[in-house]
Amino acid sequence: MTESKQSVVTLENRNKLTMTGVERVDAFSDRSILLTAAGGKVRIEGSGLKVLAFSEGSGNFSASGTVDAIRYLSAGGKAGKLFR
Repeated sequence: MTESKQSVVTLENRNKLTMTGVERVDAFSDRSILLTAAGGKVRIEGSGLKVLAFSEGSGNFSASGTVDAIRYLSAGGKAGKLFR
């Protein structure tokens, strides 16, 4: 049986985001963070965003700032809206 990787997202008061199953931080600015996680690409959008921690070994990621949207990107690059 193949082990399935999971990703769990926790957002506290739209100001603190934690996520497991993150494989890579692809790009970040104070308005957007692009991640590769179990299941594909994830874009976090907002303002004043800061990457607080990322461990490639464990896949744990955390960020702070005002989160306006979390989008899962399809293989074709189009975003599917999860939160707004």
